[in-house]
Amino acid sequence: MIHGKRLMVFSGEIHPYRMPVQSMHLDILQKIKAMGFNAVSFYVFWGIHEPKHGDISFEGFRDLQPLFDAAMKAGIYLIARPGPYINAETSGGGFPGWGTHTPGLWRTSNATYLEAYEGYIQTVGSLIAKNQITKGGPVILVQARFHFCAENEYSGVQEPYTEDFEYHRRLLQSLHDAGITVPITTNDAWPGGHFTSVDIYGYDSYPNGFDCSNPYTWKSDAVPEYFWGAHLEINPEDPNAIFEFQGGAFDGWGGSGYEKCSVLLGPEFERVFYKNQYAMSTTIFNIYMIFGGTNWGGISHPGGYTSYDYGAAIAEDRTLREKYYELKLQANFLAVSPAYLTSRPMNIFATQGSFTGNAALKTTQVLDAVGNKTGFYFVRQTDASTNAVQTYQLKLTTSIGDLTIPMIGGSLALNGKDTKIHVVDYTAGSTTLLYSTGEILTWATIDGKDVILVYGNAGELHETAFKFSGKIPVAKVVSGNGEIKQKALAGGSLALQYTTTGQTVVQVGNVLLYILDRTNAYEFWVLHPPTTGPYARFSTDNPVIVKGGYLVRSVDVSRGTLAISGDLNKTSSFEIIAPTASSRSVTFNGVPLSLSRTPYGTLLAKKAANLPVVNLPELSALKWKTADSLPEINPKYSDAKWTIADHTTTVNPNPRGTSVVLWAGDYGYHTGNILWRAHFSASGSETGFSLDIQGGTAFAYSVWLDSTYLGSWVGDSLTGEHQGTYNFPSFLKAGSAHVLTILQDHMGYEGDWWAASDSFKQPRGIRSYSFLGKGVLPQVTTWKLTGNLGGESYVDRTRGPLNEGGLFGERQGWHLPGFDDSRWGSGKPTEGISAAGVSFYRTNFNLNVPKGVDYPLSLVVSNSTTNIYYRAQFYINGYQYGKYVNNIGPQKAFPVPQGILNYNGVNTLAVSLWAAGATGAKINSLALQLTSKVESGITAIVNQPLTAWIPRPGAY
Repeated sequence: MIHGKRLMVFSGEIHPYRMPVQSMHLDILQKIKAMGFNAVSFYVFWGIHEPKHGDISFEGFRDLQPLFDAAMKAGIYLIARPGPYINAETSGGGFPGWGTHTPGLWRTSNATYLEAYEGYIQTVGSLIAKNQITKGGPVILVQARFHFCAENEYSGVQEPYTEDFEYHRRLLQSLHDAGITVPITTNDAWPGGHFTSVDIYGYDSYPNGFDCSNPYTWKSDAVPEYFWGAHLEINPEDPNAIFEFQGGAFDGWGGSGYEKCSVLLGPEFERVFYKNQYAMSTTIFNIYMIFGGTNWGGISHPGGYTSYDYGAAIAEDRTLREKYYELKLQANFLAVSPAYLTSRPMNIFATQGSFTGNAALKTTQVLDAVGNKTGFYFVRQTDASTNAVQTYQLKLTTSIGDLTIPMIGGSLALNGKDTKIHVVDYTAGSTTLLYSTGEILTWATIDGKDVILVYGNAGELHETAFKFSGKIPVAKVVSGNGEIKQKALAGGSLALQYTTTGQTVVQVGNVLLYILDRTNAYEFWVLHPPTTGPYARFSTDNPVIVKGGYLVRSVDVSRGTLAISGDLNKTSSFEIIAPTASSRSVTFNGVPLSLSRTPYGTLLAKKAANLPVVNLPELSALKWKTADSLPEINPKYSDAKWTIADHTTTVNPNPRGTSVVLWAGDYGYHTGNILWRAHFSASGSETGFSLDIQGGTAFAYSVWLDSTYLGSWVGDSLTGEHQGTYNFPSFLKAGSAHVLTILQDHMGYEGDWWAASDSFKQPRGIRSYSFLGKGVLPQVTTWKLTGNLGGESYVDRTRGPLNEGGLFGERQGWHLPGFDDSRWGSGKPTEGISAAGVSFYRTNFNLNVPKGVDYPLSLVVSNSTTNIYYRAQFYINGYQYGKYVNNIGPQKAFPVPQGILNYNGVNTLAVSLWAAGATGAKINSLALQLTSKVESGITAIVNQPLTAWIPRPGAY
């Protein structure tokens, strides 16, 4: 109950840290609200807020208040998930890097762990508390994330440990001490009955898996059926809550790409798997992800690349996939179906052949347990993998008796991967639908008429029957070319039979029935003008239905004018179903529309999209400057300011085979490229060098002896640790001084797979090493290392602790706007370098994108087939917004949002190019491309601080 009204919490997951442009939150939340959702769930990434123990920051892109404010403007509730552990395919599962050198076992009641998260939880908890619904804010639930592991999140505790109830108690107490008074939830990785001490227990499910390489292949038994039974066993007094249900899939290095994930988890998946969850009377339902965003900087765990698109309904560039529109149909139906909120499934595990007599189909009966009237019948394939067409008739009990539907003859059909929701004795305003096989999109009572929208796939046969208290009216087609058959039934009822093709409007008594095929149904939007008070935008009263447009964001009513805000990608024809008194005139994005009226009273209008031409710079034609970014292999280079690796002990629990600790994390370096230098005096017997080095999945490293390149491990999509042997080109003179330089990639820390496992502490660095040869071999006299300038005391407070690594160019700030590269030579990344090493490139370009449009842009590369072993990082105005690994892939397009790109001014593009092959490398092509063009009602986007270069004290 919220503000005294029962509602289904229909939510989608976003991660604010994966969209650092604060002014962009409103756009994303408006798109989610326009789907018919009423809530958004979000994670908070501890590691970017407290990168150094005790140094807690909620400033800049890390500030949560802009998200809270945007939610209030959009009219959407928030479910806060502050951790401390989050997983989310985030580096370390959300833990800060300093956790790798903190003693004690994490995710237990171990005192060092409790002390570690105490300051963060108190700070984030108090920020959330100020924005709870009880304080006038949008937050309605807070999740205490106890123990889950990465990937599919299998709940469990690493043996020999067991579930730590003291940890539960302490974390809950910490949240309460921070001022949290709204219900606290948890997310079990399946209905396993863990952590039921919270206010609302819930679970998650990813039933269709993550095999994006086979996007059309489903398992026959993939649809879960036991959730309701588990709910009754675990927490029958609570809502049946799913705090993560699969909304896409993550894709890893060398994967298939997120477009294939969006097919695997596309509209068909939504129709089958989501509707199955509704058949379990799920009344808190959160889809992970609804908008994935970007793993900019070093946000990702080792299994993920720059994109976190996730194949979600809203793509990484904020464009809308078809699955967005499918979800809109479902959410809008549930929003106008209060009887569903008090429903219960009646025949779990006895669904095959039920109500149809067709064993190829499963039908779940869900009945309103309070009104004892309305019924919902969910029909799907027994074999989830099939694309077969099944025909059927429904034998149902209704308020006028038992009926076999269709009543006017023929059969219903289920075409392949689909689910139908048929209703019985369903209330729509003053109208009672005796039954409807056409699925309900929405209904509204407007100017005294009940407007009901039903839909089906194109060409399907359906029936909708009405109950009347008096004389049965004659149905009449008032718009469209569809034909109807009608038949009087007992009890003053009338059945209409029709085919869902195009759009047909039927008048029957006081009802306007819109009969739609799915394509037409996708075009409808249900909006609610704001009322008054702080929750004005949360109102679900006075619905306005609009057909047309790529997106309709919101509606406002003032003095008889209906103001529509939305997006157009082409000329759009509108039909507007709104009260006459509030729609005497209509504007779209502030422009008055020329209106006409249909014979049945709705408004028609047309608007051409204003899509101005924008000239984008040709990056290959720009003036580029270049400089060497690996001076560390030059004979005269001094590493005097580097960190000496001299720790002889470590609290990190992982075994090592070196006399001094050679793990970057122990010295405060937790992201990006790491460099090591080993000083030794030759014995004259050494012939080479071997090492065991770890960097995380898809990492690479290169090795030099003095200025001579010895070789590289170029990485693959599976390997996170590598043992390599590198021969010296000749014998070294006894007593001569030499340096081994090793450049390695840090791909992020592992997610913590199990509670009480500390797997996130897997080190990044050298596990063991040795010299090759016979006789007396040298010893390394000094090991040194470097990473990002300042390590945990990071320099760039604007862009945060994970944005830059340890390349010389990064330490110097070459990636930042305003750096003086006038003394650099000319050179382009598409020309590259001719030997193994690292080069940095810089250029500037102007953009001039007019207001009133939303034109997402991406940096796009193409795969190089010669000298293929290289890695490149792309910096836009200092923000690392792309990491490209040519020999692994798959990502070639890197969306960069407005606000990181300055759409009206100068932009700086910097590229680091690490050639891991002896013959060097070059980027095959590099371009800036539009991914979409829409006229838009998006609010003004304010650039994130594009802080310019200033001299960096202590840079080396």
